[in-house]
Amino acid sequence: QVQLVESGGGLVQTGGSLRLSCAASGRTFSRNVRAWFRQAPGKEREFVAAVTWTIHMTDYADSVKGRFTISRDNAKNTIYLQMNSLKPEDTAVYYCAAGPRWGNSVHEYDYWGQGTQVTVSS
Repeated sequence: QVQLVESGGGLVQTGGSLRLSCAASGRTFSRNVRAWFRQAPGKEREFVAAVTWTIHMTDYADSVKGRFTISRDNAKNTIYLQMNSLKPEDTAVYYCAAGPRWGNSVHEYDYWGQGTQVTVSS
């Protein structure tokens, strides 16, 4: 079992920044890939960014490239999502996920956090 707990969401104005955190516990060694997804009201959950836990490989959705940065802290077993230049369309519940294989589909991930709300006002 793997437990994931997100934090850091909130309300921010357009152009502002937020940093999300996702702390993992449990049998995390079995899940080498960590990712962020988001889900806006009435929309499907979509990929935001991913990072591998061993070799440092990252991937981003086109909509966030150049604005968001995913990083990891091995000692704290935590990943982060630094979000800059936020836009109203970034408003969503952001979820942390862990899985055994590299990918940008929700089906690649079998452990999920409870989500944290990010709201960007115009």
